[in-house]
Amino acid sequence: MLREVIALPMESRVWIYQSDREFSYDELDDIRPVLYRFVENWESHGVPVTGYANVFHKRFIVIMADETSHGVSGCSTDSSVNIVKELGAQLNADFFNRMLFAYFDEEENIHVLSKDDFSKAYTDGVINDNTLVFDHLVKTKEQFIDRWVLPLKDSWHKRFV
Repeated sequence: MLREVIALPMESRVWIYQSDREFSYDELDDIRPVLYRFVENWESHGVPVTGYANVFHKRFIVIMADETSHGVSGCSTDSSVNIVKELGAQLNADFFNRMLFAYFDEEENIHVLSKDDFSKAYTDGVINDNTLVFDHLVKTKEQFIDRWVLPLKDSWHKRFV
């Protein structure tokens, strides 16, 4: 059952998938209906999942599920992963490379670097402790709102620089 993000409780579960590239507006027009249809029909053991899905910053697929009345089973989680895999195959995009780190530059452009290039960017002064990075390990809507984007010095990314 598709809901707007504001209608979901703060403890709703979150999954974030980062693309290795930014999408065009035409691609976004193709992606969003697929995500909306998925959430509209999403079930866990035959029970509709109340959820939300969208693309943020033209590269991050965010899926949320309200688990307050009924949890999302492993099979249901797998179905969400499968829809992201299908979109990746259709769009020639990789959503599963966990060694790509995304950050905002001073002009609020998003850049994505490999772990090694991220470390080099820090050493070279391109990024610093105050650079805003994306933490895709957030688990709830509340964490998504409060901690999805945070300074490098406060993130797990810090151990790689």
